[in-house]
Amino acid sequence: MSRTIHAFDLLDLESIDATAFCVVFGDELFLKTLVMRRLRTVVLGDDEQDIPFTTYQGDLVQWRDVSDELATVSLFGPDRRLVVIEEADGFVSKYRTELEEYVVAPSSTGVLILTVGTWASNTRLFKALDKHQLQVDCRAPTSGRGKTIDRRRVRSWLEDRSREHHGQALSKPAADLLLELVGTEFGLLDQELAKLALYVESGQAITPEVVRDVVGGVSLNTTWELVDAAADGDAEKAIRLLDQLLQTGENSLGLFGQISWSLRRFNRATSIYERAEQERRRMSLRDALEQAGFRKWPRESLANAERQLKQLGRHRAGRLFRQLLKRDLALKGSHSQDQRARLVLELLLISLSSELRDSPVSTNL
Repeated sequence: MSRTIHAFDLLDLESIDATAFCVVFGDELFLKTLVMRRLRTVVLGDDEQDIPFTTYQGDLVQWRDVSDELATVSLFGPDRRLVVIEEADGFVSKYRTELEEYVVAPSSTGVLILTVGTWASNTRLFKALDKHQLQVDCRAPTSGRGKTIDRRRVRSWLEDRSREHHGQALSKPAADLLLELVGTEFGLLDQELAKLALYVESGQAITPEVVRDVVGGVSLNTTWELVDAAADGDAEKAIRLLDQLLQTGENSLGLFGQISWSLRRFNRATSIYERAEQERRRMSLRDALEQAGFRKWPRESLANAERQLKQLGRHRAGRLFRQLLKRDLALKGSHSQDQRARLVLELLLISLSSELRDSPVSTNL
């Protein structure tokens, strides 16, 4: 029996067995967040927020430290100690042999969870986890041979999410329109659901008309123009578009979610390309971009994305994830007020400027 399950299915289960080893893989950060929250509750119980657990960055930890932590008996917490390794792609490559051995003989005192981006199904580690432990697929669900997004499943998830977490029914036509306008980035979809729920009275369904008025229109198109300008290195145009959006009442944190999603794909493409280099596999930038989630249509889309990635450069694109994480934390903390939040976004756009590509000038907060 396969132990690999999609995030949608895991989140729907009323009960989950806490296996000793779990891998959460895929490129949908929002789904990973929901899955990790559920798994932590399974391992640590309902009071998991008050129980400490250990989190490592994959490129900063060694196997012996992880192994020691897993073998340590918790004196005051739950029966088993939880150890999470984030961004563990490099960790897996470095300690693949140790992990293969751990799958079949895990610690009885700990639970190990790895979060990774790419996760090849033809490896011994994947096959061993599929047989003995747990793997959660946090990518957009696909149908057929795995190349076409299963929009029916995504629409069903949207309807459930709207009803259960935002307290409003979402009609099927409204869900279809929302997918058409926003795409299949789940964090952004959830943000739009939260916004839509505020525009309808309790007990009324969210209709296509509401979606068209709230989500569609000038603001969404302007945001994509802003992202294109930023990726092209045209900071002046990007900041001008940012000003337009803020003047119309757009929220800085909401804008950041849309901008961040687009930029993370460049970071993901860079990681995919560099991993292929390390494994001495031939890969074109366009192949890496497509695997990272860039669309092949319209015809010029991949060509534009390739040009933008080259403009960003390997170094800047490779640091994007951490830079975005830092700015996300600032927007939710020290820079949550309007003017300070605007500064966070402006500095982000400036940091991508073509004029700063080889400059040592810092645009950090």
